[in-house]
Amino acid sequence: MKQKNSEIPLLLSILDECYERQAWHGPNLKGSLRGVSAKTAAWRPEPGRHNIWEIALHAAYWKYVVRRRLLGEKRGSFPVKGSNWFLRPEEATETSWKEDRALLEDVHRSLRETIVGLSLRELQNTPPGSKVSTLRQIYGISMHDVYHAGQIQALKRLAPR
Repeated sequence: MKQKNSEIPLLLSILDECYERQAWHGPNLKGSLRGVSAKTAAWRPEPGRHNIWEIALHAAYWKYVVRRRLLGEKRGSFPVKGSNWFLRPEEATETSWKEDRALLEDVHRSLRETIVGLSLRELQNTPPGSKVSTLRQIYGISMHDVYHAGQIQALKRLAPR
C-alpha cells in the first residue's frame, strides 16, 4: 500500500496557482489566455518568432511530457504531430484556437490527476528519460507556466488592435 504523501496538496496548490488559480504575482497561464482572440493568438511580433498560440501549445506539450515521464509512458501519444514547438495556426479560426486551448486544459487536468497518485518515494525518484527528480519536474512545469504567461502578456500588449 502506498504511503499517503503530505507534499501532494502543496504541489497541487503550486501547479494550480501557476496555471489557473489566483496568484499574487499576476496572471497565470490560463488567465493570460483569457479573452485572446484567434487573430491575436496568431499574430507574430516578427517572422520566425513564436506567437501566443504556439506558446500555449508548447506549454501543453511540456505538461504532457512531464506526465508521460511520471507514468513511464513512451513518446508519441501527444495529439499534435511533432514535439516542443508547433507551427500555429494551420487555420486561424476561433474554433481551432478553442480546440488548442482545450488541449492545454485537458493535458493540465491529466497531469494533475497523475500527481495526486504519487507516493513520497515516487516524488524523490528520477524517472527514466529525465535528468531531474519527479519533484523538480513538478516545480519546473509550474514555473514553466508562469514564464510563458509573462511572454503572453507581453505579446498581447504588442499585438495590433
